[in-house]
Amino acid sequence: MLSKKFLSGVALTALSMTMGGVAHAQSTGSQVQEEDTVVVTGTRRSIDGAIVAETAPKARATITEEFIERQQPGQTILNSINLIPGVQFDNNDAYGSSGGNLTMRGFDGARVSLTFDGVPLNDTGNYAIYSNQQLDPELITRASVNMGTTDVDSPTAAATGGTVNYVTAIPDTDFGVLAQVSSGTDNYGRIFLRADTGEIGPFGTRAFGSASFTEYDHFVGPGEIQKEQYNGRIYQPLGDNGDFVSLAFHYNENRNNFYRGLSLANFNAGVTPIYDANCTTNPGGAGAQGADACGNYIGTRINPSNTGNIRGQSRFSLTDALTLTIDPNYQFVRANGGGTETVSETNARLGAGGVDLNGDGDRLDTVRLYSPSNTTTNRAGVTSSLIWDVNPNNRVRVAYTYDYGNHRQTGEYSRLNANGDPTDVFGGREGFGAPILTADGRIFQKRDRSSVASLSQLSAEYRGDFMDDALTVVLGVRAPEFERELNQRCFAVGGSTSSTQYCTAQTPTLVNVLEPDGFVTFGGATQYSQPFEATVQYDDILPNVGVTWRPAENQQIFAAYAESLSAPRTDDLYGGNTVEELQRVQPETTQTYDLGWRYNTDRAIVGVTGWYTQFQNRIIRSVDPNDPTFAIARNVGDVDMWGFEGQAGFEVTDAFSLFGSVSYTDSELQNNLPGQVQGAGNRLPGVADWTYAARAEYELGPVTFGLQGKFVGERFANDFNTEVAPEYVTFDLDARWDLGESLGNENTYLQLNVINLFDEEYLSTISTGANGGTGFYSLGAPQTVTLTLRAEF
Repeated sequence: MLSKKFLSGVALTALSMTMGGVAHAQSTGSQVQEEDTVVVTGTRRSIDGAIVAETAPKARATITEEFIERQQPGQTILNSINLIPGVQFDNNDAYGSSGGNLTMRGFDGARVSLTFDGVPLNDTGNYAIYSNQQLDPELITRASVNMGTTDVDSPTAAATGGTVNYVTAIPDTDFGVLAQVSSGTDNYGRIFLRADTGEIGPFGTRAFGSASFTEYDHFVGPGEIQKEQYNGRIYQPLGDNGDFVSLAFHYNENRNNFYRGLSLANFNAGVTPIYDANCTTNPGGAGAQGADACGNYIGTRINPSNTGNIRGQSRFSLTDALTLTIDPNYQFVRANGGGTETVSETNARLGAGGVDLNGDGDRLDTVRLYSPSNTTTNRAGVTSSLIWDVNPNNRVRVAYTYDYGNHRQTGEYSRLNANGDPTDVFGGREGFGAPILTADGRIFQKRDRSSVASLSQLSAEYRGDFMDDALTVVLGVRAPEFERELNQRCFAVGGSTSSTQYCTAQTPTLVNVLEPDGFVTFGGATQYSQPFEATVQYDDILPNVGVTWRPAENQQIFAAYAESLSAPRTDDLYGGNTVEELQRVQPETTQTYDLGWRYNTDRAIVGVTGWYTQFQNRIIRSVDPNDPTFAIARNVGDVDMWGFEGQAGFEVTDAFSLFGSVSYTDSELQNNLPGQVQGAGNRLPGVADWTYAARAEYELGPVTFGLQGKFVGERFANDFNTEVAPEYVTFDLDARWDLGESLGNENTYLQLNVINLFDEEYLSTISTGANGGTGFYSLGAPQTVTLTLRAEF
């Protein structure tokens, strides 16, 4: 890691180069399928990269590198799409490396598919999106959002809310080196480096490699963020017709402290809880922390992650009419969320006689241990398409997608150092810290699961242009077959889907001897479900249909219909050990209807869409009315959702442009919720009804100014709609001084970014409360200033 002192004190001298390259839609097959779309000459393709003229017969919006590079350097790409209508991203800090929450059209991020060069990034177990682990923005050429629909080859069994797809730059044809250095508020320091080989060898092979290092302090309370990332890509064109083969790699390492959340009451009272900067050891615990110490210590409120992937892409023209694309990938993830637990040295899970946990020679103490929930995922997949151009007006595509993820969830305890820090951030995980052994030599842990998620999907799509290209019809269908192999190796509190289990070698007692797979006890009143192995499967046929009509040269009217599926998450299924219990939770499904109008001239890009979604079998984790001591996952019925989205960009003059967007999202639960007398008619929590966004950009000689803002309306904080987070509006400023002409070095500039320009106090992310429970919030980042120098040679 580079030190904060080095990063923030390094002289702002850097070298940069143009990030050239062709963007792909999602997979290579989707990119080929969308080639040769009808584009009217003399119309605008993009305005400052904040809005792109779309032609797909579905609700879609795109931003390009021109806009992305104006945002905060190092920022997560999910924050950069926040101006797109229908998208709401709540960032945990101004710099983007602490995580955040994404919602689209009322669906949370776990119901939105996120892909990176066609590679699925949602967690294989719970479908979560980790916004702080995304590609460095300097390497992203384009990000596209499908609202409410997927591409026909989308590698997902969970995208009921839509997709976000972003793509990597292609290596440049000329040799060059880029360096970019940033310094800002909260001791922020970041350096980004990239080198391109240019075309080398007899076949024009080219490649790039890059590295970035980021470090900064929390904006409130103790804690810091450290991040390093490495990327590379080698690209080999095959002829001059667009064929190629490419291999890329990505590695990201985060070492983060969490911000402490707060309640709405805290916020209204002006109170911001923080974690303790130091750990005060218990005098009664020799060499380790006692039961009453260090529970609020920042050193164990951590989120370490190591993630990486290898991505292949290729396109081969088999004949003039037949094209084959093959995109294989491999991913690796290791991460946890920190945490501690106090354990008695005679805890029954430690075995007969207990274990001396703190090394003081007796077994009489209660000791605080580091207790992370480690997750390790190995994942491989491939997306492939065969595309047949029947004639210039008709194209047929057949695609196959396979995604296999081995998801290992463990909870190895380990000891804490004298200052309260863990001996290793991954606890007692094999190959990392020293595990604690039980009296009979087992690894002491709080969970032990092995799960496999596999997706096998066939899809087909037809696209035809009719009436002299005035009408385009796209007919698609995908048939996902999704399977979860479950292996629960520990006991679970009866029926609970909590990820914390009871791992022990104790001999259990059956509650009912006539039910050998039933609940057991360990001498107390608490009942546990037993370890088990099981396999569950889900499949569906999902149509995806769109029509675009061009009544005039600069206008489009489109209509679309799509069906989607979201299979239950891993934790939804670990609440039981019988077939009936596993099938208690059924997949979520949606049917989405879109109707939109687009207008495009040489100075304007405008789009408006109205939509309606029927959402069935919504899954929530709620308190069991029959036993309020634990929560279970369950289907709670249907939700009707509707709204509209609009965006417009105008080049007012050659030097002045405007962009604006608006969205309205409404929802209505059709059924009562568990424990609620009257729940039908409630709205989904965490979702603003109204959002507005705007951006103005003005060029004055070598200086360009940008001002953008986002309004987020009120959001309910629980399913019962009894708590409401207040609305807010924030503004960001960017100003770039082009130094290329004065220094004789093209694409060299100094850029100022100010996040939350007017220092608005607001609540950002919401962890919604179950049923009528209290929400858990993150405080929005205050005014934050960054200065960046970027140069090239």
